[in-house]
Amino acid sequence: MNIFKIDLEKFYNENIIWYIENLKNHPLDLFMQIVDILIVLFLIVATFRSIRHTRASQLAKGIVILVIITWLSGILHLYIFNTIMTAIMNWGIVAIMIIFQPELRRALEQLGTSKVSKFFGIDKSIEIKTKENIYRIVIAATELAKTRTGALIVIERDIKLNDIIETGILMDSEISPQLLVNIFVPRTPLHDGAVIISDNKIAAASCMLPLADDKDIARELGTRHRAAIGISKETDCIAVVVSEETGKISIAKEGTLIADVKEETLKKILIKYLITIKDIEQEKKVKVKRLKKIYKEKEKEE
Repeated sequence: MNIFKIDLEKFYNENIIWYIENLKNHPLDLFMQIVDILIVLFLIVATFRSIRHTRASQLAKGIVILVIITWLSGILHLYIFNTIMTAIMNWGIVAIMIIFQPELRRALEQLGTSKVSKFFGIDKSIEIKTKENIYRIVIAATELAKTRTGALIVIERDIKLNDIIETGILMDSEISPQLLVNIFVPRTPLHDGAVIISDNKIAAASCMLPLADDKDIARELGTRHRAAIGISKETDCIAVVVSEETGKISIAKEGTLIADVKEETLKKILIKYLITIKDIEQEKKVKVKRLKKIYKEKEKEE
């Protein structure tokens, strides 16, 4: 214990005190170090965003764990274990480059083209993307209504539906009218249950929803309509229902069912409640940043 205390005091005097004194004498160093940390954090976040939902994401988690274990083994003076872990880390970099050569090449190609913004996940306006997906959902609902194919599409808003998503079959796919129509084709594996739309993607299909059992709900309403009302009562989501019997489209919001909604009305309601003020403000901030960057570049050229 005494040795441990001496080591801590030595570390404190030789490193922390020296570091504070050095910053007092060179205040610019502090600013540069903050910039350095921000750049590293930005690169880490951008990297994890680019590999999210890919097989490389699991590997990245494993690498982080190995780095932490190697670092701790050095602090705790586990010399043999630290030597082994360091060797594994050194050879691991070579292995990663071999195994994930296609992903690395694709990332470098994106950096060398005009798709840099796409690489960092800011290639398209949130508002525009949401509107496009609303149109796709409306087209799918209209097609399903024409053929009287029963359907239930739940669109997530601020309250996350992770517990509902886990009850179904995970998909994590882009939204398209063809896919939505195909999911609800009768006697197919995924037609029974609800489709959950989350973060502008089809998160899962064949999901189980809580049913509304209120006495004031009309008896003629089927299971899909009751499920839509039930989930809209418990969360702030929007549920679109297509009746198998009548072919009519309904919308459930805040426990209320709006029945027999036409195509244009459906589009307007979804845009009203899904294009949130938060999304618009976020998009405005992104546009302002881009304009400032362009303005600064022009000033440098002049």
